[in-house]
Amino acid sequence: MSTRNIAVVGSGYMGGGIAQVLALAGARVALADISAEIAQGNYERLLKESDEFVAAGLFPANATDLLKENLWAAKDIEEAVAEAEYIEEAVPEVLEIKHATLGRISAAARPDAIIGSNTSTISIAKLAEVVENPERFLGVHFSNPAPFIPGVEVIPHEGTSEATVEAARTIVGETGKETATVKDVTGFVLNRLQYALFHEAAQVVEEGIATAEDVDTMVRTTFGFRLPFFGPFAIADMAGLDVYAFCYKSLQTGFPERFATPKILQEKVDAGQLGTKTGSGFLDVPADRTAALVAYRNKAYVAMQKLIEELGPAPLG
Repeated sequence: MSTRNIAVVGSGYMGGGIAQVLALAGARVALADISAEIAQGNYERLLKESDEFVAAGLFPANATDLLKENLWAAKDIEEAVAEAEYIEEAVPEVLEIKHATLGRISAAARPDAIIGSNTSTISIAKLAEVVENPERFLGVHFSNPAPFIPGVEVIPHEGTSEATVEAARTIVGETGKETATVKDVTGFVLNRLQYALFHEAAQVVEEGIATAEDVDTMVRTTFGFRLPFFGPFAIADMAGLDVYAFCYKSLQTGFPERFATPKILQEKVDAGQLGTKTGSGFLDVPADRTAALVAYRNKAYVAMQKLIEELGPAPLG
């Protein structure tokens, strides 16, 4: 990324973390905020934070030197974006603030500069209303903490060009992050799934079925234990889609509406596509790859348990 000029507008916790990611990958990154003083103060905070991360072994030994070389605080938004080929907006999740900021960005930026918003909740199409040349605008949603979470949602609106999507994915990919392109719908994918889990967990506690502590224990030591390696479709394929369909029927005896069998699951079962045991399911893993998949799974889970034991319990209380 050493030839890339990038701007991050919004230098707080999320914006600062995103700026660190981009600058550590080699891009020249301008940091902007509502004033030069705030941008400079957050620039200095990011350097201090980098020193702490280096000392903790979380950043490479040369991280702070890289940030000093590649990251700089601009006097205002206009200066930050003037030469940038990519601009990441990371201001607070308030529509009026984002509209005002994006309007300034698009007016001052190069007409071909790609503009991404780090929003996690606001419609990308709604944000695009104030952007000049909206085909170059999309959502690029990093997760908290940005330096350490590897996944990034890329969210085009209906008017975003395919070239913009590919360019944004390329830039994010050059930082070592993984991207997934999702549609511009409420909650996108990350928060739709995250809040669905929390909603069910909250109901379990409200109904007196288990305590919050016990719910957390079950999640992190069972299906949550699998999630660093496999997403829900891979897990379902390995378990057997017929097993999943049976479990849905069991859940329906107590919660008929909440756990209606997904149509897409029933269609797979009816077609005899039961997952890895038939060589076809959601991910169509060939049957001859099952042994290698099981071996990887077992090795991954043992390694995860060793890591947990090495780190010890989280200091929650």
